[in-house]
Amino acid sequence: MIEVRNLTKAFTSGSYALEILKGIDLTVTKGEVLAIEGPSGSGKSTLLGLLAGFDSATSGSIRIDGEEITSLNEDQLAILRGRKLGFVFQSYNLIPTLTAEENILLPMELRGDIPDMHRKVSELLAAVGLETRALHYPAQLSGGEQQRIALARAFACSPSLLLADEPTGNLDSATGKIVLELLLQLNRRGGTTLVLVTHDPALSILADRIIRLRDGRIVDEHVPERSS
Repeated sequence: MIEVRNLTKAFTSGSYALEILKGIDLTVTKGEVLAIEGPSGSGKSTLLGLLAGFDSATSGSIRIDGEEITSLNEDQLAILRGRKLGFVFQSYNLIPTLTAEENILLPMELRGDIPDMHRKVSELLAAVGLETRALHYPAQLSGGEQQRIALARAFACSPSLLLADEPTGNLDSATGKIVLELLLQLNRRGGTTLVLVTHDPALSILADRIIRLRDGRIVDEHVPERSS
């Protein structure tokens, strides 16, 4: 699903260059749940943004489901995201002037070829346990409810790849556990490949594999040990 080869990202200002990513090589198989860990400034969110096409690499290759994305223009990247990618932000990023139902419906309307969209919105609201909050605006929802709506929106177009940046980072432990369980449940139901940036040990241990970044490089890769 994901093939990254010798990926670098640097920011330059005059003669000064700050290297964020330094030759990342990474493969993620279809249906895998991958957790990305590392201290602040290690390049985790930068890597996730490059995988989503939100930013451009300095050099290297990124292939998503066999398609090289580093050479795509903004319109092509938007089409790719609409058809293959979902993204969950730590800060929810719901549109404040739209209801919960409308926020979930929006990516389907933008894509334009999703049959029976309103039925699917109802199914997604039920999946995240918020059927009674469909007509509420983000300001009328708790943080946990907003993140659950953001999850439903991310799965609206049945993405083959879901990227999540600290999806439980702004939530208390009990709400974070609910969101985590929903995330993995939706992943299992659709066979979606899931890549998570997280500091949450409860999330990492449920992944199929964990990689750790430090100073822009992968310094560790392992399968988490789970108690029986």
